Amino acid sequence: MKHIPIFVAIILFINCKIIAQTNSQYTSQTKEITIEEIWNGTFYAERMNSLNSMNGDFYAVLNYDRKTRTVSLDKYSYKTLEKVETIVNSGDLEGLNSFSSYSFNNDETKLILGTNFEGIYRYSEKGTYYAYDIASQKVTLIDEKIQEPVFSPDNRNVAYAKDNNIFIKNLSSNKITQVTNDGKKNHVINGITDWVYEEEFAFVRAFEWNSTGDYLAFLRFDETEVPTFSMDIVGKDLYPEQQVFKYPKAGEKNADVTLHMYTLSSKNTKKISLGDYEYIPRIKWSNDADILVATTLNRHQNSLKLHKVDALKSSATLLLNETDKAYIDITDNLTFLADNSFIWTSEKDGYNHIYHYNFSGKLINQITKGNWEVTNYYGFNETKKTIYYQSVENGSINRGVYSIGLNGKNKKLLSNSDGQNTAAFSKNLNYFINTYSSAETPPIYSLFSGKGKLLRVIKDNARLKKEIAEYKMSPKEFSTININGNDLNMWMLKPLDFDENKKYPLLMFQYSGPGSQQVSNTWNGANDYWHNMLAQKGIIVVCVDGRGTGFKGAQFKKITQKELGKFEVEDQISAAKKLAELSYIDNKNIGIWGWSYGGFMSTNCILKGNDIFTTAIAVAPVTSWRFYDSVYTERYMQTPQENASGYDENSPINHADKLKGKYLLVHGTGDDNVHVQNSFRMINSLIEANKQFDMFIVPDRTHGIYRGRNTRLNLFTKMTNFIEENLNNELNK
Repeated sequence: MKHIPIFVAIILFINCKIIAQTNSQYTSQTKEITIEEIWNGTFYAERMNSLNSMNGDFYAVLNYDRKTRTVSLDKYSYKTLEKVETIVNSGDLEGLNSFSSYSFNNDETKLILGTNFEGIYRYSEKGTYYAYDIASQKVTLIDEKIQEPVFSPDNRNVAYAKDNNIFIKNLSSNKITQVTNDGKKNHVINGITDWVYEEEFAFVRAFEWNSTGDYLAFLRFDETEVPTFSMDIVGKDLYPEQQVFKYPKAGEKNADVTLHMYTLSSKNTKKISLGDYEYIPRIKWSNDADILVATTLNRHQNSLKLHKVDALKSSATLLLNETDKAYIDITDNLTFLADNSFIWTSEKDGYNHIYHYNFSGKLINQITKGNWEVTNYYGFNETKKTIYYQSVENGSINRGVYSIGLNGKNKKLLSNSDGQNTAAFSKNLNYFINTYSSAETPPIYSLFSGKGKLLRVIKDNARLKKEIAEYKMSPKEFSTININGNDLNMWMLKPLDFDENKKYPLLMFQYSGPGSQQVSNTWNGANDYWHNMLAQKGIIVVCVDGRGTGFKGAQFKKITQKELGKFEVEDQISAAKKLAELSYIDNKNIGIWGWSYGGFMSTNCILKGNDIFTTAIAVAPVTSWRFYDSVYTERYMQTPQENASGYDENSPINHADKLKGKYLLVHGTGDDNVHVQNSFRMINSLIEANKQFDMFIVPDRTHGIYRGRNTRLNLFTKMTNFIEENLNNELNK
């Protein structure tokens, strides 16, 4: 019999109690979920305040005191979870009433405090920042309306970006040195990424200090020739404002991105040649203070190179070149060890795994192996020669936290094996706070040792568990469905009073984008409550992750290459037809909905699958990949010039004449990601085909359609009414 470690047994005991309690209450649940409750906080799960690991066994948390209306940055012990000290309190600061962000210098003797933020795009913002000396409690203004300030490792300087240029402020003299001078809106950006890099490569700060503070490496974006996109923002004034920004659509000119090295002693900047490339999605200094590693990609994103850049010589040599028939994902998993050998993750054996290379680019060994994916890399403990990571080796819908030796031996499960386990490790990797949830269990926060010993349950969301016990919440039934030769992951929600002798309308939900996952054994929040609300109205809700989704290997994920919207749509249509054969499904009432990529899918499904789908909702959909950005689209499709048929044959705009069912199109006019142009072009195609449809255009809202009072409540009320009116089973009335 397999031995179960005591910490796993404790969690299993907790989970079994929850599940047993939940199962026993299904027949006694009486309260019905309302849309208002979904969005007014009734079902919100308690979360831990965002924490940041500090040196040693400590972490920092930003706390707000409602009584005093002050903000404090507090230091806590991982070992006891108790507060050790207050590092700074806004009530004690002169000239700074409050702050909402913070960052430490390396030795944690100084802080950068931020306030007065103005959002720019998804991650970027500008604000007013101050330097704070913890010992003297002195506050010094760095500058206003700046971006991404960061201390130099020697604590002498702060580098930051402002008005598309880079500046360095000396903290002793307050002297400011302007590193670049050519920054200009919609022309040149220094040290901050452009729109498409921020959105698709997920980083904003494009400058990095070396370990001694002698050099500052940075990227320069020349976007002069990138086409401009504009949006009218209605706002509240008499005349709308126009938001104008550079947005490279598929096949169009990207920014010319170059790497530069600034030397503080000489105040000279040199451009570094990296050969032929299209993108520089990452730069990172190695443990050698003179060696930077720059990552480049070709335009097809199927050839990745790591370059060793010598700051002294201003030259680069090739460290590693990885290629793929389809594409290579960019991650932050590059980790340098004490000897400058490095950890790297790759899909080169067909699944995402961890590898160890020396600093000449020679493979030392593959650390993890198997027909499963590493989903997160947490770090390396140099003393223990141990790597910590997250993976799906206990099933693609689950996530577990593991440790393994640098030599690939002594692998150990540190968390529960089922559900979703996500670790927040201390900086020295001696402790981690594990967030566990499943489809039936709201988040449970627990403290573990780095060896996997459960030390304490921090939050268990007991209030929420008690609250939802009174509602008609149906359990998610996980299974697989064999479609087009593949066993696809699926979940199903049935009405709580399900009767197999009755027939029920079916609503399918999906996203389906490359590498994504919707069928996951995790707590999903608002969508799950809404789907349960529909189930209590007598609708069966199903989600199927088709080909192209993630965590089942590279071949499964990358099959959609050059044909986005072909295999994914085929799988959803085939799944709908197979589900329609079930005795309790009303095959005359089958709907589908999705958001963003999911809206692209739901639109295609009601058009190409008009013999099975009768109703569809598309929120913020892409309707032609010609309209979407270059980095994302070309990663999977190459350019329109190279792959015109792939773009056009799967664009719903070109199939508008096939619409037979009821179709609701939703979009925010302030969407800087999937532009409302997509929906407007779809509307024109439907008009030209003389097709009737419903639409819901939301002024100024971005891709998430959430800003403003009652925005989500109003949207989901609209969607609920549309479903009730059109996905309507007359047989059981």
